[in-house]
Amino acid sequence: MRTLIDTAHPELSVTRQCELVGLARSSYYYESVPVSAEELRWRRALDRAYTRWPFYGSRRLTWALRRQGHAIGRKRVAGLMRAMGLEAIYPKPRLSTAGVTATKYPYLLRGMKIERPNQVWAVDITYIAMAWGWMYLVALLDWASRYVLAWRLSNTLETRFCQEALEAALVQHGSPEIHNSDQGVQFTSAAYVGQLEAAGVRVSWDGRGRVFDNIFVERLWRSVKYEYVYLHESQDGAELARGLGGYVRFYNEERPHQGLAYRTPAEVYLG
Repeated sequence: MRTLIDTAHPELSVTRQCELVGLARSSYYYESVPVSAEELRWRRALDRAYTRWPFYGSRRLTWALRRQGHAIGRKRVAGLMRAMGLEAIYPKPRLSTAGVTATKYPYLLRGMKIERPNQVWAVDITYIAMAWGWMYLVALLDWASRYVLAWRLSNTLETRFCQEALEAALVQHGSPEIHNSDQGVQFTSAAYVGQLEAAGVRVSWDGRGRVFDNIFVERLWRSVKYEYVYLHESQDGAELARGLGGYVRFYNEERPHQGLAYRTPAEVYLG
């Protein structure tokens, strides 16, 4: 990762170079902590199982991993799920803890027909396993066209890399009418919400029982993992960023979608 960043570059700052390779700036300075080979195997197996069955909770995922020969208990699986940001998709009495903001935003999509680009953007985070560690990927998606507007990688679940992705999407594509997200701390933080408000975007938060509202982003994660990540084991963040950059271009510009009448997201989003 560090080999791609030139701290003495006469024109490009470290921040700008990190943006160009799709990495959060903090990821360049972060020193990863080694983990055991056994935990890496558990994480990879858990990631694959969750991607295949996102409606499984810790009990069923533990059963699935044991069926594959992993000697792991439910408490360990539950702990890994928290660390990896995984949560079963099913109606729950309350969502994940939100960040601290002055305002609680309503859910705005009930009964809405979403039929044009930049009407609604969605955002989410997923876990990416690598050869010797892991990263987190955030992406903003135009709901109507499935077009990936911006994405960033980080090796921590901090808020900053989500802000960087949002800023890139706003700069490159303008402002949507509505931005919809779950109530995770990254998307409900004052800093993230402040960016949306400053751009004149209406903020929508998933409410109770709205478990399938980010289904298009969940489908994106499934495509990313089965069509790229599981086929190309990356050695470090820089290699992963290069590969994901190529895949996102393929996804946006070449890959036809059945739900779009076999057009590409770029054809729909860019007209």
